[in-house]
Amino acid sequence: MVSKDAIVSASARFSKPALDKPFQYGTAGFRLKASLLDSVVFRVGLLAALRSRKLNGQVIGVMITASHNPADDNGIKLVDPMGEMLEGSWESYATALANAPTDEALAQIYENFTKDMKIKIEAKARVIFARDTRASGPRLVTALVEALNSTDTEYTDFKILTTPQLHYLTRSLNTKGTQFEYGDPTEQGYYEKVAASFKLAMKGREFNGSVTVDCANGVGGPKLRELLKYLPSPLEGGVEIKVVNDDVVNPERLNHQCGADFVKTGQRAPPSSQAGQLARCASLDGDADRVVYYFVDFDNTFRLLDGDRIATLAALFIGDLARNAGLGEKLKVGVVQTAYANGASTAYVTQDLKLPVVCTPTGVKYLHHAATKFDVGVYFEANGHGTVVFSDLALKRLSKYEPKSPAQSSALDTLRALTTLINQTVGDALSDLLLVEVILAHKGWGPKEWDLTYTDLPNRLVRVEVADRNIFKTIDAERKLESPPGVQAQIDALVGKYKNGRSFARASGTEDAVRVYAEAATRGEADDLAAKVATIVKEARI
Repeated sequence: MVSKDAIVSASARFSKPALDKPFQYGTAGFRLKASLLDSVVFRVGLLAALRSRKLNGQVIGVMITASHNPADDNGIKLVDPMGEMLEGSWESYATALANAPTDEALAQIYENFTKDMKIKIEAKARVIFARDTRASGPRLVTALVEALNSTDTEYTDFKILTTPQLHYLTRSLNTKGTQFEYGDPTEQGYYEKVAASFKLAMKGREFNGSVTVDCANGVGGPKLRELLKYLPSPLEGGVEIKVVNDDVVNPERLNHQCGADFVKTGQRAPPSSQAGQLARCASLDGDADRVVYYFVDFDNTFRLLDGDRIATLAALFIGDLARNAGLGEKLKVGVVQTAYANGASTAYVTQDLKLPVVCTPTGVKYLHHAATKFDVGVYFEANGHGTVVFSDLALKRLSKYEPKSPAQSSALDTLRALTTLINQTVGDALSDLLLVEVILAHKGWGPKEWDLTYTDLPNRLVRVEVADRNIFKTIDAERKLESPPGVQAQIDALVGKYKNGRSFARASGTEDAVRVYAEAATRGEADDLAAKVATIVKEARI
């Protein structure tokens, strides 16, 4: 039985720091300097227990990570039973607990939530958790465990994992023994499922050269090396994966001049890159839920193949497979993007692939929800975070469909393999990497051929530090600002002066900064537009 005294006593070990601004559970959960997080992690542990009890003892996941942020940051977020992000209505509960001014107030808020949501306090609570490779991780785990012990919660510590692996485990544990069983609920089970699906999808295909993978000196390095043990070697017909930037012994090197965010934001390869011309390269982020590709062209020009490119490649391939299997009219394939998607990619999907596109606000929860409206929903943010979601109806059709020719049978086998190769719970850099490799092998493409599918509009993403990000309020799937007043009109006036111009500004979900995106017909114009919109943002006031 949970007692207020137990919560008060345990909470006293993790004092809430005095801050100018309240903690706020956002798109990525809580994320800030690790030194400020102990009380937050303890209180999220309390919420995880409540969430599990509310859902009759289903397993809730807790991930301690700050993804692509600097090494001295950390964060924490909850994973719901099917591997999805925490239900939106519970984010305010997380925020309220994190900001309780005293230990006694915290216990009272916890008790109020229990009563208001009619949670049976005697019900079983089950939680699993993991962390990335940050030095602060073990200390923060201590706070989490104290919260779980104080609320009489069963828990399992899976130590160091990628974020997508924790999502996989959460769903696998909750579906074990049911008709919706997702996989063996172990880390080894994850590798076995991905590897077996990869082999099936690759049947009879050959790879064109190796791929060099920059692991951001994060958890993706050791986990990719572990996955390689389950994949066929190059001598056995497998892909040669060269792992670089996998130093997890020195935590301060995490995301330093490497990783997906560095490559996407700077639009250049990591300084450590030794890749030759036309060599396939990919970069993961710090917790391995994002991946972007890139290469150096014949003229030594850097070419980025970001989340937009991965989404269009996946949509092209899956659409072709569905038609070749005889299911073109029975599977509705759609693409979900955010305002950050390059305008050229949207035009390619709608005009060349003839597929519908939906635009949502930034954030996995919005993209994932919109993707589930299709039979096959492809969603990727430009930063490389994304996946493909197959509806229950689509999976049923794929399992029951009888092919009418060897060609249909081959396409159907590949499509079925993709449904298990892809981690449908969340964006997963490791499985997305293998998905791209499968598609390129089937098409006989290198990065150059992939890049030629359409021409990106030159674009620039700028980070602008602001005193208070909360004054920037957006509408229209974050493509327009409604606050501060008059700022959007200034942006619109500027955009109208540039050929193919488009720009928007939105507050970061994790730091006091505003991200300004701009695209235009030429690189110079895109840079100029981004700089001028950034100036408007800096000068904006309520």
